[in-house]
Amino acid sequence: MYFEHAVVINEPGNPLVTPLSIEQLWNGLVLRAEAPDLFLDHVDEVRILERSAGVLLREMQMGNLMVRDRIKLTPHQSVHHDTEANEQHQGGTLTITIEVPEAEQLLVRFVYNTPVEEHDPQAGEGEANYVAYLKAAYRNMDVEALRKIRSMAEAGELG
Repeated sequence: MYFEHAVVINEPGNPLVTPLSIEQLWNGLVLRAEAPDLFLDHVDEVRILERSAGVLLREMQMGNLMVRDRIKLTPHQSVHHDTEANEQHQGGTLTITIEVPEAEQLLVRFVYNTPVEEHDPQAGEGEANYVAYLKAAYRNMDVEALRKIRSMAEAGELG
């Protein structure tokens, strides 16, 4: 399944939206990679197994599910998650990209690519509903994470 969506962070001229700096946004996205338990209630434990220049190897325990990600951090540009497949999880990728389409505007693009079949002609209605549910869940999770990042930035927690 391929799923892409974008969320506007800064809207120049909209007085209802407090703008975030690219530094605040970046710090929030890095925090989400390093401490996903701050953003997701169902994460029981997070372990950073390796840390090198721009790369994290992370394990997350969520109930009986163990997920291992290799995360590539390109400062102020992108966070790329490569999730390993295992007996419990099919794996896949998530690329989060910061875009600046015009001066003082910021948006974040999320691109998911998973082995979940999106257009299987043999699939029943339940499987098609699962794909729609999964896309909605990804979008909601990302929007909520960005709300949390905005809240943390407004509280002075992200520099």
